[in-house]
Amino acid sequence: MSISEEPAPPASAVSDRHIPPASLARLTIYLRALSVLLADGIERVSSDELAEAAGVNSPKLRKDLSYLGSYGTRGVGYDVSYLSEQIAAALGLTRNWRVAIIGAGNLGRALAGYPGFGSRGFEVVALFDADQLVIGQEVGWLRVSSVDDMESVLVRTRTNMVVLSVPAEVAQDLCDRVIAAGITSILSFAPVVLQVPDHVQVRKVDMATELQILAYHAQRSQVLNIAAQARARMAP
Repeated sequence: MSISEEPAPPASAVSDRHIPPASLARLTIYLRALSVLLADGIERVSSDELAEAAGVNSPKLRKDLSYLGSYGTRGVGYDVSYLSEQIAAALGLTRNWRVAIIGAGNLGRALAGYPGFGSRGFEVVALFDADQLVIGQEVGWLRVSSVDDMESVLVRTRTNMVVLSVPAEVAQDLCDRVIAAGITSILSFAPVVLQVPDHVQVRKVDMATELQILAYHAQRSQVLNIAAQARARMAP
């Protein structure tokens, strides 16, 4: 068994249907909304109420949940605790995800100290860097390890997910080493497209790209508002 493998959850807990990426992203939002409802002591919720809490329409929510099975009752709604468990199982959050962060710069340190990971099923177990002045420093309860020792630390900490927070020029080499160590789930903040085998899942977070998309929508909204104001002035 490689260090990335763990016993899979029961087959009954996970849908064998493919979940489209957009629906998958919304499931995480539903789970967050359900967590708030649970914290407020709410036991049942209608599709309309859950959809409003998640910022989507009811038909879209029901379509998304249909990929998991049928957990709602007409006229009664959803059992908040049970639906939360089913979404968590579908997302793989019933497993123990042990995360290593490679790169102990400002972003890596912020990620290592983020308190929200633990409540969502992710435990940060290792932090690496190549800078001799940084290696050995403590970040929260973690001590920064050298990337020279990365493979042995990944095995010792039973890491099964890695976050790359490193410059573009070293990202591919580190990615290759991580994969060779048996890790198949990688979240990359490096500004480069990583080449990986088909069995490896890579999610790329490019903040500059997201800001550019946001700028487009902001500009478009501004143009539409100006056009609407112009039409209003011209109306009899």
